[in-house]
Amino acid sequence: MAGVRLANYLAIHPAITEAEVLQAQQTWAEGLVAIGKLAGDAVAAKAAAETLVRRLYNYGEGKVLFKPTKASDDQFRETFEQAISYFVGGDHHEDHGFALHPWAAVRFENNSVFLDVDSAGAMGNYYFTDAKTGAETKVEFTFAYRRAGDGRLVIFLHHSSLPYEAGH
Repeated sequence: MAGVRLANYLAIHPAITEAEVLQAQQTWAEGLVAIGKLAGDAVAAKAAAETLVRRLYNYGEGKVLFKPTKASDDQFRETFEQAISYFVGGDHHEDHGFALHPWAAVRFENNSVFLDVDSAGAMGNYYFTDAKTGAETKVEFTFAYRRAGDGRLVIFLHHSSLPYEAGH
């Protein structure tokens, strides 16, 4: 009976594939670079960030657990508005528009990707390449995905942190 229920579920909601996870990561990376290119136009940058967050995050359909890299006082961003503030600046005193930095590229290096019937996750490092200096910043990440009502893959968990440095 459980097998029949699973088959019925999968007929309506196809299982998430690794290719979809990789595509979501690529879309996220390209979106961050695009927002950074709009840094001189606050209205356009905010609109681009809103489009990216609406497209890739579960805000509006359910809970999102989001812990941004550079958030220490207000560590977690549970609402759409709080996420936008982090990406382009706004409501929190520590938000200076992470996505407004001129990144040349963002690349994901997955340590592992897991696929389940109705969710997926990835953990690893992403590397942000500064457009001015070419320097790379390594950031650790964990993302978890689910399928939204319209079939899109959306992020419901996003945790980023700088790597631990001994002696600090």
